[in-house]
Amino acid sequence: MDEQQVTSFLVIFSIVAFCLALTMILLFVLFQKRKNRLLREQQEAENRFREALITIQNEIREETLRNVSWELHDNIGQLLTLARIQLQRESHTSPYVQEASDTIAKSLSELRSLSKSINPDTIKGLSLVDALSQEIDRFNRMQYLNASLHTSNHRFELDPKIEVIIFRMLQEFFTNTVKHSKATSLEVSVHYEEAALVIKASDNGVGFDPTERKAHRGIGLTNIQHRAELIGAEVQIESSEGRGTHFYLTLKRKL
Repeated sequence: MDEQQVTSFLVIFSIVAFCLALTMILLFVLFQKRKNRLLREQQEAENRFREALITIQNEIREETLRNVSWELHDNIGQLLTLARIQLQRESHTSPYVQEASDTIAKSLSELRSLSKSINPDTIKGLSLVDALSQEIDRFNRMQYLNASLHTSNHRFELDPKIEVIIFRMLQEFFTNTVKHSKATSLEVSVHYEEAALVIKASDNGVGFDPTERKAHRGIGLTNIQHRAELIGAEVQIESSEGRGTHFYLTLKRKL
């Protein structure tokens, strides 16, 4: 084999090797694109499934609250009304009978107020701020603690369903405050900024250690996180022992 044949062979070999390498690279790139597309589609499918699941869970909770509201208003409310009527038939000279009747009347009023606050149909007819205002008034009226609500004058439109979800998240926080925190005050602020809705709620209760609570997270805090995911909001719950608990929510405005 002379030198010219060797040179031709090397050139042909180089071309073939280059084509094979280029083919391998193209196949690898196509494989990676296909793999990434499949992974992206799988992630999107998982996200849709999770959103659908959260939506269903939220609808189930709302339906449960609706049923509880009806039970409170119709059944327990009627029983309290009947008990009051029966007491009023007794001797009106006894201060104890009148005191018991007044207590039942107050209980009946608060029961109806509670029934409205958990009924999704009632909440849907109110703005977020109005619903929160009623809840804060109820806390002060029942003397659970000293509660206050601060809002900005400017507001922008939100989907009513989103407002209901945000209200339920705050209700979860309020429930933890009233039941577990031993707080004497609760402060809530709702600010409609140019690019986002920002909500802060703080109590002065005993607080908790987040590192210990993380392993045994309560249902209420878990519900808050799930609902935040459903509406695309950012939520933080900060606490430390003896320094109260603070709830922060940011929902970016869709322009």
